[in-house]
Order: sequence, then structure tokens, then C-alpha cells
Amino acid sequence: MARKSKKQQSGGTPATVALTAAGVEFTVHSYDHDPAHPSYGEEAAQAMGVSPDRVFKTLVADVDGALVVGVVPVAGSLDLKSLATAVGGKRAAMADPTLAERTTGYVRGGISPLGQRRKLRTVLDASASSHTTICVSAGRRGLEVELSPEDLAKLTGATLAPIARA
Repeated sequence: MARKSKKQQSGGTPATVALTAAGVEFTVHSYDHDPAHPSYGEEAAQAMGVSPDRVFKTLVADVDGALVVGVVPVAGSLDLKSLATAVGGKRAAMADPTLAERTTGYVRGGISPLGQRRKLRTVLDASASSHTTICVSAGRRGLEVELSPEDLAKLTGATLAPIARA
């Protein structure tokens, strides 16, 4: 049976535990999640009072049979062709949600690019570099983490590429 760290027992998520362990500066933002809201990302931006171009969603895609994470602003959408190109693939499609949840260890609407059960290849939209900080899911609906895009890229091993479209 796996043991949880004190941080996880006290309400931390694998994402916040990973950030703490890495010694990275970050801020956690918590809000009341409304299950009826049509968009997890837009709900997060509104609840935090942050521009939607600074709040990024984590999407899992299948690129030529391998799962890949795309991190894009909630104000736009993931360009699957650009994601495939960024990782040297030919074809991409959104991954089966159940497979994405099982692989990352997170539920839909709470998938974080950090602290995943199985670390997946990650591509961060190039627009992130135009911000001092961005927000991504902290691993639970209603919980976001704010950090520098450089720290996010370093911790996830992300490639920066233009993978979002308006």
C-alpha cells in the first residue's frame, strides 16, 4: 500500500507536492467549482479574476499512438495538427478521457501538467512566454497553481511551440 506524504495528507495534490519538492515559487488559488459551468478553464479565470489568456488548460492527445500533453490558454483551443508537428508526429486526436485520467492520475477538469502518475511528453503553447506567470490546474477541480512559464516548462520537460488557435 502506498504511503502519502504529509503534504498530500494535509490537502496537497501531486502537482503541489512536486512544486514544493522542486523548490519552485508558486501560488495556489482555490475557488468553489460549479459542476454546471460549461468550461472548467473559463470558470477558473472568472473565479480568480485572471485574464483567460493567462489561464492554461491541460489536454491529453494521442499522437501516432503515444499520449502527449498540450497546455494551451483557455481562451483558445488546441490545434491538433500543430501539436503533432511539435512532437515530430503525423496525426493527433484527443485521447480517450478515461485513458487520460488513468494515465495522469487526475480527473477531467483537474488534469495538471505537473505530478502526473506517468510523466507524458508535454508541449506548452508559445504564448505562455509572453506572461510573467500563468495558471494551470493544481490537480483538482477548483484548484489552480500560478507559476512562471519557465518553471512549468523546466519541471515538465515541455517544448514551447505554437499549438493554440483562437
